[in-house]
Amino acid sequence: MAKHTQNIHPVFERMLGRADKAALLGQEARVFWMTGLSGSGKSTLAIGLEKALYQKGYLTQILDGDNIRSGINSNLGFSEEDRMENIRRIAEVSKLFVNCGIITINSFVSPTRAIRQQARQIIGGDFVEIYINASLEVCEQRDVKGLYKKARSGEIANFTGIHQPFEAPEHPDLEIDTSRNTIEESVEKLVDFVLPLIRKKN
Repeated sequence: MAKHTQNIHPVFERMLGRADKAALLGQEARVFWMTGLSGSGKSTLAIGLEKALYQKGYLTQILDGDNIRSGINSNLGFSEEDRMENIRRIAEVSKLFVNCGIITINSFVSPTRAIRQQARQIIGGDFVEIYINASLEVCEQRDVKGLYKKARSGEIANFTGIHQPFEAPEHPDLEIDTSRNTIEESVEKLVDFVLPLIRKKN
């Protein structure tokens, strides 16, 4: 046993369980993990989905680069090792939210299949993979945050799509092509897909 774990004494059996919290909230928690290139529309759709679910009375939490890398993962860079640790921490936090009955909407590039598989293994059967699909050309034309321009000029290193490849999911639970669908159409597709998975079963 690792030295730092010797003094940890779990009390899980004395805590309220997930079923208690699901009953209180009237919803089934899942982790909806949106993956795709920067600029594909992940954050926009996550916000749209959250607002639509809120209007229907569901409690959600969005996790994305802004609230994760400015807080819990502020000490991590973009090396392969740091990317893996970034996703590991996100998955562990997501698991805590789900165990509390909260629908978790994640918006992360998470560029490799190995990284996403790591998240799936941590979260388990509540992991739902959603591929927000837009080509590099489309994302670079949008360049909402100016990141592609900075990557091309050398101001940003290890940028997915420019310096490092993005491995598209082979069998996502849902794929939305934002180069062919409007934001409104994409959010509608998301809501139609998500609702059956989060409705409390009697």
